[in-house]
Amino acid sequence: MPWWSFLTANREREQGTPDYYLEGLDLASQERFHEALTSLRLALRERPGDVATLEQMAVVYTKMGMTDEAIKMYQRALEKMPGSAGAHYGLAFLFLNRGRTAEAAHHLKAFLASGPEMPEAERHVAHARATLAALSADSDEAPVED
Repeated sequence: MPWWSFLTANREREQGTPDYYLEGLDLASQERFHEALTSLRLALRERPGDVATLEQMAVVYTKMGMTDEAIKMYQRALEKMPGSAGAHYGLAFLFLNRGRTAEAAHHLKAFLASGPEMPEAERHVAHARATLAALSADSDEAPVED
């Protein structure tokens, strides 16, 4: 389970009703991505605009190589919760992979500003700091792209 899932890990469910969100996480961990998306869509239908579900859908789309869809999901998450650390982190690296370094830097800074202080998030925080430092070093040599 990704480190930002702690926000929704304690969902209360009526006995006997499926938890589509957890089902989607389980299917994604088994690399059954299409099925995971189906479950996550059902979870989103139950809780429209749920940020954790949108972020998990983005993660699955990323793993499937569908980065345009992943970006859309992260952006929807940010519309609902502008300080979403998970969405900023995900977008930063999707933009970085596309060579959109200014946007990547913006989202890395936003992630670090709102990033969790939990021990399990520390490797993501360290990775974001290192990546931002590398982008800053590169921008000293060449202008950062807009």
